[in-house]
Amino acid sequence: MSENKLLSLLKQMTLDEKIAQLMQLATPFFKGAKEQGQITGPMAEMGVTGEIVQNSGSVLGASGAEEIINIQRTHLEENRLGIPLLFMSDIVHGFKTIFPVPLAIGCSWDLELTEKSAEIAAKEASVSGVHVTFAPMVDLVRDPRWGRVMESTGEDPFLNSEFARAFVRGFQGKELSTDVERVAACVKHFAAYGAPEGGRDYNTVDMSERELRENYLPAYQAALEEGCEMVMTAFNTVFGIPATGNKRLMRQVLREEMGFDGVLISDWGAVKEMIPHGVAEDEKEAAHKAIIAGVDIEMMTTTYVKHLKELVEESMVDESIIDEAVLRILQLKEKLGLFENPYRGANPELESEVVMSAAHRKATRELAGKSSVLLKNEGILPLNKEQKVALIGPFAESGDILGPWSWLGSRDEAVTVKEGILSKTSHLTVAKGCDVETITDAQVEEAINAANDADVIVLALGEDSEMSGEAGCRANIQLPSSQLNLIDHLKSLDKPMVAVLFNGRPLDLHGVLDKTDAVVEAWYPGTEGGNAIADLVYGDVNPSGRLTMSFPYHVGQVPVYYNHFNTGRPQGAPDAQERYVSQYLDIPNEPLLPFGFGLSYTTFSYSDLKLSRETMTEDEPLDISIKLSNDGPVAGEEVVQLYIRDHSGEVIRPVKELKDFRKISLEPGETADVTFTLREDQLRYHHSDLHYLSDPGTFTVYIGRNSKDTKEHTFKLEK
Repeated sequence: MSENKLLSLLKQMTLDEKIAQLMQLATPFFKGAKEQGQITGPMAEMGVTGEIVQNSGSVLGASGAEEIINIQRTHLEENRLGIPLLFMSDIVHGFKTIFPVPLAIGCSWDLELTEKSAEIAAKEASVSGVHVTFAPMVDLVRDPRWGRVMESTGEDPFLNSEFARAFVRGFQGKELSTDVERVAACVKHFAAYGAPEGGRDYNTVDMSERELRENYLPAYQAALEEGCEMVMTAFNTVFGIPATGNKRLMRQVLREEMGFDGVLISDWGAVKEMIPHGVAEDEKEAAHKAIIAGVDIEMMTTTYVKHLKELVEESMVDESIIDEAVLRILQLKEKLGLFENPYRGANPELESEVVMSAAHRKATRELAGKSSVLLKNEGILPLNKEQKVALIGPFAESGDILGPWSWLGSRDEAVTVKEGILSKTSHLTVAKGCDVETITDAQVEEAINAANDADVIVLALGEDSEMSGEAGCRANIQLPSSQLNLIDHLKSLDKPMVAVLFNGRPLDLHGVLDKTDAVVEAWYPGTEGGNAIADLVYGDVNPSGRLTMSFPYHVGQVPVYYNHFNTGRPQGAPDAQERYVSQYLDIPNEPLLPFGFGLSYTTFSYSDLKLSRETMTEDEPLDISIKLSNDGPVAGEEVVQLYIRDHSGEVIRPVKELKDFRKISLEPGETADVTFTLREDQLRYHHSDLHYLSDPGTFTVYIGRNSKDTKEHTFKLEK
């Protein structure tokens, strides 16, 4: 359908029909849904009539090819103009084949596999009838108390931007209209949702505009540059105004400056939430502020359908603003090919072949292996398949390893740690030892009995999935005391212990890192988690994951992150006093484990850092090279990380900033030259007047295995 035909269709629509297009309702409201049931109560409560549903523009949370075809067919039979529905769902890290949570995927530093994971999720979702996924979430995160850190790829704006691009490429492909195996992506949450005060979800966000632009906006911009079709508003405030009603943020920053011309959707209920935020007296004012701000679709509240017509009739809202929003929705439907094929990729016969296929499970197993991070190893790993293993802990036989936002994932179909280890060896005894948050004497006795004859103890520990994710915020970020007690009981046996951790946030690992001999951070690894962990602990896969969030020494440090600013009285400076410096008196300033950290079963060494010249100009970039050697006994992958520091800026600059990385595979004894090219535009930053440019002066380049352990060389930028 051409643009002229879309405009013609828009002209045929009544104002009521236009407004209904701007409303998104959950699946049970629609005829044809299997789980429709008696919805007259919810409809009446929300003030939704059958006519509104009949003209609604999009559906939230439907899945399954047969059901979506039924809903779409019934809708088209009753919709006067034959305008198809958009079906949207939260396909965050897999549809039914569940991949590791995004924070884990970030720790893979593998953009190719990340793109592949999104492509597989899109293929399963599309064949099941879904058109739009509410992903990727690219919010920069620095506070592990916040439950949704698991949905981000970490604390670095450059790395988050690279992953944002990879996810969008994977979900959308190159041409949505012809590639029915892809889905439209929706980047979220615009903007700065990852910085709530106190790490408490939905809470106030208050930061300078320079900080917003420097660290929080780049990943959204990267997703948009990759062609992301939708943006979701954040629950939080920006510049003191809730994002959903923030005209400057949405009209000026997002649309004018960042060039976004796609569909803007609210998060669940966020339009009406402007009332408790205190910027709208009632639903009518909330509707007014949201539509003026440019929100095209209102998710699961009814302020638009109740009040937009009245606002137009009172000349408070020009109908052209509503036309603009409706046209964007129609354009997305056209881009997805829904006017020609309203059922698009939905295919009940193909669905059973595609969803959870062997190839998809193989891909999630590979990514789970590359996402896990070896945090400690005192020569215990990899295990020998002849060793007798006692597998103990609340996650030993648990399918709760998929993590939050694994909507259609089945715990029953997830490979447990027990199942994974049994695929490698028969020398295994298993005991629960404790529950996630409780422990009994009987459980301890069972665990000790299981461990008595073992050569090594493998502990499967962590947070259940309800302890992170949306609204899963925690002030105490240690493992529950029941699990720390279990470690203490088993340590008395004086046997080697390996801890495998399942969690959605960086933890304070005191009581774990200091009391076990090896620690594997597995995060929530997904459907093939047990197999991936067995691959790692038995050495069939060499760990290559590296942290993308710093692990705090103590929650009192939070937020703690590698790319922080210095102070006028930095701890450890040559002329620093003993007391009157920026420090804690009772804990270190530095995190327990730094950004970029991770171990391997082999040893890599770095040498011979060289710059192609000592001076960079706008037209002459620097080539930076270093020799990387695998000095150990097995093949491995190393993430070579390049950071810079600007020694003197117009405003203060971070002590280090990641600018590039390479993932290098080397055989034992092999050496490679790793070369980066650093350009002047990579040294730019937002000045106090928000202009984005670089300053001449001295810089240091750092290359190494993490943000702390690096080699360095200085150079100058001349302009």
